Amino acid sequence: MAELVLGPVLRHVDATSATVWVETDAACEVTVAGHRAATFQVGEQHFALVVIEKLEPGTSTPYDVRLDDRVVWPEPGSSFPPPRIRTGELRRIVFGSCRAAKAGGPDQRAPDKLGPDALDAFALRMADWPEERWPDALLLLGDQVYADEPTPRIKRWLAERGSEPVGEVGSFREYAELYHESWADPEIRWLMSVVPTSMIFDDHDIRDDWNTSRAWRVRMARTPWWRERIRAGLASYWVYQHLGNLGPDELARNELFAKVRTAGGDVQALLEDFGEQADQEVDGRKPTRWSYRRDFGRVRLLVVDTRSGRILDGPERLMVGDEEFDWIERNAEGDVDHLLIGSSLPWLMPHALSHFQSLNERAAARPGRRGRVAEKVRQVGDLEHWPAFRASFERLARLIHRIGTGPAAPGTICVLSGDVHHSYAARVDFAEPTRSEVRQLVCSPVHNDPPWIFRPIFRLSWSKPLARALRRWADRAGISPDPVTWTKISGPHFGNSVAVLEITGRTARYHLETATPDGGLVESADLTL
Repeated sequence: MAELVLGPVLRHVDATSATVWVETDAACEVTVAGHRAATFQVGEQHFALVVIEKLEPGTSTPYDVRLDDRVVWPEPGSSFPPPRIRTGELRRIVFGSCRAAKAGGPDQRAPDKLGPDALDAFALRMADWPEERWPDALLLLGDQVYADEPTPRIKRWLAERGSEPVGEVGSFREYAELYHESWADPEIRWLMSVVPTSMIFDDHDIRDDWNTSRAWRVRMARTPWWRERIRAGLASYWVYQHLGNLGPDELARNELFAKVRTAGGDVQALLEDFGEQADQEVDGRKPTRWSYRRDFGRVRLLVVDTRSGRILDGPERLMVGDEEFDWIERNAEGDVDHLLIGSSLPWLMPHALSHFQSLNERAAARPGRRGRVAEKVRQVGDLEHWPAFRASFERLARLIHRIGTGPAAPGTICVLSGDVHHSYAARVDFAEPTRSEVRQLVCSPVHNDPPWIFRPIFRLSWSKPLARALRRWADRAGISPDPVTWTKISGPHFGNSVAVLEITGRTARYHLETATPDGGLVESADLTL
């Protein structure tokens, strides 16, 4: 008799359809809201993505999960409100990144050196709210799992398995254990069962500094364990995260999903072969596009892959290949009130860090010893955000300006980001003003903590004198002038946090909620955009 291992996770939701993801411990038929799907097998795991159609717009539909017609969710005696699928307009979206699992296991309220989990605190508070106050979407912007920095419990388990490299995950089964640890917490499990959740990876989902540069890729390819890591990492990402980002029409066109559903046996090798191919770079392009678009009525969310899609072998380092950027530009167009661009890495950094990263990119491209030293600095200092891919940094600026000055300019264009382990908001201005209000909004971490030295460095990096000095250095190095100016309007904020973007008509409001030692939340920022 099959049992529910993980989920349900409510994923893609639009006006008339939804998808619900589950993991089970055996093959079975999964029923959600009267719609059925058979599980597919990946190694020791079994999964299903149930597509629910013909929902009524603007409604709230309760649901349960049945395995072979036996109800397994919600659990008997649960104190949480029953799971629901809501098809109303988007009024609130919660976002953040970098959520390390608790060292003590799934109980996210247990003491932990990284402090209280902000998403867990948000879920606990939300459970007491009336349904009409719940957020309508959750966007997780990278580092949902830490393949290279697992908890002590996972490390002990890996040691018993004799995994390589020591203290890190390498196989699909080991990746699965990371997701079990991160998503099995009751509060998070309930939250993800009622709020449509979108996801994208960042480096730790695979390994720290993933795709920093071509030199990094060459070095990793020489290690005996890397091939299994990238195959398992991208295969597990497709199953646990990417599949649910797709809507019913996209799923119907997805050849890999069709093969997985009809294989009739273990598809682990199929998915890992796919993962290996997705990592390849051929003629300046990647064979797989992880970026995706979701429309919530008059709000468009365009999520950009800033990790796997990098082009590192060409004459210019590109954050996203030209073919994929063409797709991004086409999908940014449209008659919407708000354009949200999800990027795990901030587009606009603290000014001094931005200029320094562009300088480092130029230096690392030089031949000889100076280039090697600059490349070493790039990797050690994590100098690999948008400004370190200058051509892509400027192309994104041109795209945002074109959308923001066009006849169908949205009320706001917001770049939602994480990664940098502090939070801030910045106003964006162009020489030719936009009709849209443009903002960079950053929330990180949800549950993590950088070394203490990072805090003074981040504060200093917003220093205007230091920024002016580095910009003069960039001018002398021949780096093009910045295509935008940006002004910090909130932050830097430190501590575990989640951000909430509230939508009202063509205006929006940004809230930053920071976890307190007692497991509560306090508002750190409240801005009208």
